[in-house]
Amino acid sequence: MNWTQLLSTIRFGMEEYHDEKKHDRTDFQRDYDRLIFSSPFRRLQNKTQVFPLPGSIFVHNRLTHSIEVSSVGRSLGVIVGKELRAKEPNSEAAFEEISSIVAAACLAHDLGNPPFGHSGEKAITSYFTEGRGQHLEKAVRDEGGRWEDFTRFEGNANSIRLLIHQFKGRREGGFAMTYSMLASIAKYPYASTGGGKKGKFGFFQAEEASFRKIADRLGLIRLHEQPLSYARHPLVYLVEAADDICYEIMDIEDAHKLGLLTTDETKEMFLNFFEADRQQKMHKTMQRVTDVNEQIAYLRSSVIGLLIEECARAFLANEELILAGEFDGSLIKYISDLPRKAYGECADISFRRIYKSKDVVDIELAGHRIIGFLLDTFVSAIEQPEANYSKLLLSRIPEQFEVDSPSLYTRILAVLDFVSGMTDVYALDLYRKITGMSLPTV
Repeated sequence: MNWTQLLSTIRFGMEEYHDEKKHDRTDFQRDYDRLIFSSPFRRLQNKTQVFPLPGSIFVHNRLTHSIEVSSVGRSLGVIVGKELRAKEPNSEAAFEEISSIVAAACLAHDLGNPPFGHSGEKAITSYFTEGRGQHLEKAVRDEGGRWEDFTRFEGNANSIRLLIHQFKGRREGGFAMTYSMLASIAKYPYASTGGGKKGKFGFFQAEEASFRKIADRLGLIRLHEQPLSYARHPLVYLVEAADDICYEIMDIEDAHKLGLLTTDETKEMFLNFFEADRQQKMHKTMQRVTDVNEQIAYLRSSVIGLLIEECARAFLANEELILAGEFDGSLIKYISDLPRKAYGECADISFRRIYKSKDVVDIELAGHRIIGFLLDTFVSAIEQPEANYSKLLLSRIPEQFEVDSPSLYTRILAVLDFVSGMTDVYALDLYRKITGMSLPTV
């Protein structure tokens, strides 16, 4: 792959309008602004990141997480762009725009995630693999639909769909984002039938032709034709690294605020990223303030700064392998020994003490119940659309979703579009109203 082709300002759905006109804002900066002001991005403020949405103690939601990932991604892009320009001073590639592309991609990377965090994804897959949705498999396959799109439902693929699909009444090209930004959020650039052991994938059958168009235009290496799969766009590694840095480190800070980790434990976890001499200096810096949360915030910011430098270095050291489509794993696996060991210890403690905590498990239980019920209710309605109750239910789904399509696969996708786009609060409210647990006030 080559950088000149990879960094493209062509917009999906607006290819015929592409020109070299210069604007005050670059095309990639306009991507960023377009996302910031979009409804799907605003809805992230009421979607769970890990912990229940804040009561008396504020913790991260999907919106604050995405903004922080974007900030870290921009910093990674600045370092990488500057170094690539120094390496190839005469290249026509827009290295200076890498930071803007990555920042925008980081904003968009979680747009397709359903309510209730990652448990929402599990609830959707469970409905089709273990729940009442299993009986739909034959009908979907008989009409040529890809059943694995449902049994392996993936928020990343849903983000791609949200950005490029032409929903009813909307303009062609969806958000009309640049090819480079769209490719930079495809962590798993392959079909659901080729997702490997983890079952991850990057695009639904409905968007496969569109993704192929984007990938081929950018010169992504096609690994297989059937099932379709590509090598990652190089900037995916920077977006992934920004996400890895933020969710691991910020979840620990949130856990400290909630009392799941003690102050001493949290300080030790963060200090372990640094050599002894640096730790001594950091202890002296912490003595300047007595506020514990301020001390933890200082350590957290130091760790993030270190990981940004380390991941940027790992990217640049492996640039040739990345461009050849031969780089294996995430950048975080290639950082120096000390911070890599400390990161691994953080991940282990997070799994045992945070992600398995009572509050987090309770969110998963609620998510399974609510999403499973909503899916069953609306999928049943699209199966029997002429029934009176079905008509009432389908009237609750906005017109942009294709619940009247002759294709069962498309109708199921429409239900998933509707449910996955809900906030936690809206999903709970709709669940209560449909079950009769609450009634609208007049």
